[in-house]
Amino acid sequence: MIKINDLSFGYKKRKQLFQSLDLEVAPGNIYGLLGKNGAGKTTLLKLISGLLFPKNGAINVMDFGPQDRLPDFLADIYLIPEEFDVPSISINAFHKLYAPFYPKFNSNFFDTYLSEFEIDKTWKMNKLSYGQKKKVLLSFGMATNVSLLLLDEPTNGLDIPSKTLFRKLLASSITDERIFIISTHQVRDVTNLIDPIIILEDGKILFHEFLESVTQKLYFQTYFQENEIGEVLYNERVPGGYLAVTENLNGYDSEVDLEILFNAVVNNKEKIQKLFKKEAHHA
Repeated sequence: MIKINDLSFGYKKRKQLFQSLDLEVAPGNIYGLLGKNGAGKTTLLKLISGLLFPKNGAINVMDFGPQDRLPDFLADIYLIPEEFDVPSISINAFHKLYAPFYPKFNSNFFDTYLSEFEIDKTWKMNKLSYGQKKKVLLSFGMATNVSLLLLDEPTNGLDIPSKTLFRKLLASSITDERIFIISTHQVRDVTNLIDPIIILEDGKILFHEFLESVTQKLYFQTYFQENEIGEVLYNERVPGGYLAVTENLNGYDSEVDLEILFNAVVNNKEKIQKLFKKEAHHA
């Protein structure tokens, strides 16, 4: 469980980033953390992992204060950043050097993931392409079996088959005791993987809902003509017509488009928040 209460944080040379931010995250879910550039997604992951310290407020991660950086905490959390440096050693050496820091590390899983990604453990880390390095780090992160796995833009650098494989491997890795948080702009890469959805804007949690709640409240449909849509929360031109989000007044099921959902939430904040306010989400 992650509990963040009244969090404030800002960098010295820029305005306050978070102010009175509250968030609860529960095990057993793969959370999608979405937001515009500069919304603070990466910063929030660093605060949760103890790489940055809050100015005010409290962060509790699995009964630890991340800022204390205690060994038991660090052994049960793993962050895969968007930008990273790798040592000039073989993947085998990397495995032997870093796996002991994670008591639940599964070497068989690591070998299996690398094989699936077509990576040879004898290869030198610094000689790999960006995409190959990402595959190694993703494989290592999933093999740690830590309770909290944080992934910042995990699909950047992956080709299409590798994105599909990543989704399959990550979905098979989640358990009722683990929390995965994926921060991404590439929402189509993680469709059918992330749930619930968290949207950050202006230093606050603008939206935090399970997809089941989204489909109950909102209806996504393509219309051929704009004048067919009627009253909408958001609509966007797509090949063949318009994709619109409306209030789900008839209880129909529809397939959630994450990009359209994001645009609807940030462009029609008051109506969306009012619609979901009746069923406040705390998971």
